[in-house]
Parts: sequence; C-alpha cells; structure tokens
Amino acid sequence: QVQLVESGGGSVQTGGSLKLSCVHSGRIFAPCGMGWYRQAPGKERELVSTISNAGTITYVDSVQGRFTISRDNAKNTLYLQMNDLKTEDTAVYYCAAFSALSCPRVVSISPYKYWGQGTQVTVSS
Repeated sequence: QVQLVESGGGSVQTGGSLKLSCVHSGRIFAPCGMGWYRQAPGKERELVSTISNAGTITYVDSVQGRFTISRDNAKNTLYLQMNDLKTEDTAVYYCAAFSALSCPRVVSISPYKYWGQGTQVTVSS
C-alpha cells in the first residue's frame, strides 16, 4: 500500500521560509514522478511544482524563483523549499505521486495519482 506523508508546514510571516517534506512508502506501480499541489480556502487545488523521474522540474509562475522542489530517492523523500513566502501562499499543501504505463511528458497528467493527507502552510503579514 502506497502512503505519502507530508510534514514541515506551519505559520510564518511574509518573507519567511519553510521546507516541506513528503516521505513515501510502498511500491508505486509505473512511477512517472512526483509533485506538490496546494489548495487555499474556497479555491480549487493548484499544481505548484513537479519533478519527473528524469529530473525535469516545473513550477507554476507564481512560485518561480521562490520555491525549489527536490527529491532524495535514497530516503524516499520529496521536498519543497519555500522562500520569500507571501500571504497568497497560504494553503494546504499536498504531495502527489504520478503513475502511468507510459509516462507523459507532462507528468501531472498521468492518469493515476497517489495523495498525501496535506500539511497547512499559513503566511501572515
């Protein structure tokens, strides 16, 4: 059984930093990559960043230059370093693992996704 467990969320002031971690266990069938999503109150879940098996990285424009995604395969851990946080970054952040028999170039459109339970990030001014 695949499990994704996020940690590292919290409350910070604008300009602060947080580092999220996502430890995954269990065997992911046909893995394509991993990513981070977020969902703010009253809004739809938004893709924040992805990293493919080959190491290709994407970011949503609003976090480009401030957030850094990385992974440590030896530790089965995905990270999201978040710097210069803004109030609009406030959301629940979810880790996701993407799976497909044939991995798409855009890994987030993989037909199968595994989700973590989410971790709250609150940024106040």
